[in-house]
Amino acid sequence: MLDDFQSLDATALAALVRSKQVSALELVDAAIARIEKLNPRLNAVIHTDFPAARARAASKELPAGPFQGVPTLIKDISGHQAGQRHHAGSLLLKAAGYVHPTNSYLVERLLGAGLVTLGRTNVPEFALLPTTEPLAYGPTHNPWDLTLSSGGSSGGSAAAVAAGMVPVAHGSDGAGSIRGPASMCGLVGLKTTRARCSSGPAVGDPWNGLASEFMLTRSVRDAAALLDVLAGAMPGDPYAAPPPMRPYASEVGATCAPLRVGVLRGPLRGGALDPECVQAVDRMSRVLEQLGHHVELSYPRALDETESHMAFIGIFVANLARTLQLWCDRLGKELSREDLELSTWTLAEYGRQLPATRLLAALDYMHAYGRRLAPWFTEFDLLLSPTLGAATLSLGTLTSTPEEPMRSAMRAAPYSAYTYPWNMSGQPAISLPGYMTPAGTPVGVQLVAAMGREDLLLRVAAQIEVAAPWSHLRPALD
Repeated sequence: MLDDFQSLDATALAALVRSKQVSALELVDAAIARIEKLNPRLNAVIHTDFPAARARAASKELPAGPFQGVPTLIKDISGHQAGQRHHAGSLLLKAAGYVHPTNSYLVERLLGAGLVTLGRTNVPEFALLPTTEPLAYGPTHNPWDLTLSSGGSSGGSAAAVAAGMVPVAHGSDGAGSIRGPASMCGLVGLKTTRARCSSGPAVGDPWNGLASEFMLTRSVRDAAALLDVLAGAMPGDPYAAPPPMRPYASEVGATCAPLRVGVLRGPLRGGALDPECVQAVDRMSRVLEQLGHHVELSYPRALDETESHMAFIGIFVANLARTLQLWCDRLGKELSREDLELSTWTLAEYGRQLPATRLLAALDYMHAYGRRLAPWFTEFDLLLSPTLGAATLSLGTLTSTPEEPMRSAMRAAPYSAYTYPWNMSGQPAISLPGYMTPAGTPVGVQLVAAMGREDLLLRVAAQIEVAAPWSHLRPALD
């Protein structure tokens, strides 16, 4: 039974449970067995609660939602779960043995849809890097090549889904933290429109609107159906994304009129671009043309603004400093250098010293930047670009030393160059498997739509999934 279900997506597994061909407990037991088999090599899952998962799966009280009995994993940051360890990849929280007292709204909605959580996945400390190698728990390995990173900060979730441990897993995205791991692991990674999914009740406006939560999936239809489960404001949210015209699941297989797609296939802001990432974009351009869409070289020129990166960093480090202060208040202790990784401490120091006026200026820039990006999307329906500026990332690359405490952050720049602008603008973007390198590792491509247009992204992504399928591509782990 170990591998009976690993090739199926969550939609197919839920259908088996509804038709009583399998039980929820059988699905959970198979997922547990696969985690026990593969996790020693991958280190994707860091906390488990298998007895509770089995009890939930066997319970007559398991909600009969659209994903009844489907096993999943929660990223060990932002997806708060009552009674579960919550360490955010951090030495500080691991030492404290922190257990969260309440569920987040997102977790409540996942549970209400009938999903069964098996545990929590590895993350870089406080989700700061595009690789998952925390000192607290060690590196997560990419299922396609164990010497490579699975990305970050949702690297544990991405590795678990790519390896077939679970069909879907929770992630969050503050600069590309869903899309980057999706690209490196050959998955579908949707970053939703700002405030599409509630981050409450603990957080109202995560990282001043830079961050959002959703899921990593293998199929587009799973992403669409999960968005129907998770989308929508909750009481007390400071603002909300505009509601869709119809269920997102109905976009999968829907007729799609020819669209105008702009293509970005070159480096941005003086950076570099891996030739294999260009190959992925060129291949996807051909697929879109074959589907009848008009494809031409064009992109919003605001993407060339070098100031955007410094504004992003200012917001990022200020929020990190505030996050650490909140945790110290919660734990009742003063923060010391020994509590954090070197790069985390260095970035937090920068954030603590940032004047309030500088933060406000960065926020003003962010919103003006979004207004400069938006007009391009009145002429084009979608933007196609690389997901990442570099195709692969070897474990151990993004490290810091006492002599170079910012080395990891500086080396991380190519891995967010094409993703962070859409965290700043709040627009939805999706990474899709676009190309397999000669070495046999996946490279993703990114599609971006106007604010609120996840429906369009999902409709086109479903078209692409049929025209250039990826479900047959699996890492050779067994």
